[in-house]
Amino acid sequence: MPEQLTKHPEATLEVLRSAGAKCAEGAPQDMLTSCPTERFCKLPGGEICVFGLSDASKMTQITATEWRALLPSALPESPSTSQPFMSEALLSGGLGLLAGVAIGLTVSHLRRRHP
Repeated sequence: MPEQLTKHPEATLEVLRSAGAKCAEGAPQDMLTSCPTERFCKLPGGEICVFGLSDASKMTQITATEWRALLPSALPESPSTSQPFMSEALLSGGLGLLAGVAIGLTVSHLRRRHP
């Protein structure tokens, strides 16, 4: 019997009820014995336990290893913070180097003119 994870557990329970499921009514839990009563539905063809995202850790059919395997694909790709940082650092360093060379040349030139 399946455990289901959804962002909208109340809406899912309502849809199941509209199809004739007995949800959160204290129906006997033959297979899904650890399902919270308020999330349990009994249908003619079996049982279902509906979990919301905040209750995902209470699910018993998905192991920690399976959750970890899903994590990389669930996270949106974010731009690398090191790339812009490195570009800015190189630009700042380059400008600083150019300014230092310009100041050094100016000072050197002034010393030759005014001994």
